[in-house]
Amino acid sequence: MSDQAAPSPDVALVFTGGDPVPHEVLVHLPDSKLVIAADSGLDVAHALGCVVDLVVGDLDSVDPTTLAEAETRGASVERHPAEKDATDLELALGAALARGAQRVTVVGGHGGRLDHFLANALLLASEAFAALTIDAWIGRAHVTVVRTRSELNGAPGSLCTLLAVGGVARGITTEGLRYPLVNEDLEPGSSRGVSNLLVGSAASVELQAGVLLAVQPDALEKPT
Repeated sequence: MSDQAAPSPDVALVFTGGDPVPHEVLVHLPDSKLVIAADSGLDVAHALGCVVDLVVGDLDSVDPTTLAEAETRGASVERHPAEKDATDLELALGAALARGAQRVTVVGGHGGRLDHFLANALLLASEAFAALTIDAWIGRAHVTVVRTRSELNGAPGSLCTLLAVGGVARGITTEGLRYPLVNEDLEPGSSRGVSNLLVGSAASVELQAGVLLAVQPDALEKPT
C-alpha cells in the first residue's frame, strides 16, 4: 500500500481466502485505516505483509499460528459458529459496513471450491451492500461493481467483460471500449457483454438501473 497519502477512515480492505495473491496487486490497493480478514484471508494478508485489524469467521481454515500472531499485534477476533447462514466474506463485508466504511476493496477468493467462488462473486453485487462502493482483486483479475457509474483502468487492448447481476441492467452506456454500448440493456445470463476491450488506458461504464460486474481478467498484465 502506498505511503503517499494518509489512510482513509471510510475505506476498508477485506482479505478473503483462496489461492496466493500476486504481490503486484499491492500497488493497486487503497490506503485504509480498517483492514479485515475473513477467516483464512488472514493468511493472504499476512503473505502480502499487511497488518489486519479484525478477523471474522468460523476460523476453521486460518493457520492457528498466523491467527495468534495477529492477536499479538492487536487484531480483534470475531468468532462465529461453523453452522452459520453467511459466508465468512459476507460477515467481513457486514463488519466493514457496520464500522462506517463507504468503499471496500476485496482481495483474494481465487481458486478453491467453485460454489464458494460463485457465491462470493455474486455477493459483491448484493443489495445488502448497495451502500458500499465495492471492487475486488481476485487472482490477476479486477472486478468492479457498477451501480451508477464507474471508471475502469487497464492496459490498452486488455479485456473487459460486463455481466448483469440480479436482474436486467438497463440504460448502459460505455466510453473507451472497442465495442460501445449506448443506452442498452444486458440481461443476466447473456454473453452480450463478454470480451470487450479497452481502447486506451481508461474507460467508463454507467447505467440507469440494475447492477453490473465489470470484470477485467488480465488487470495485472503490463502493456505490451
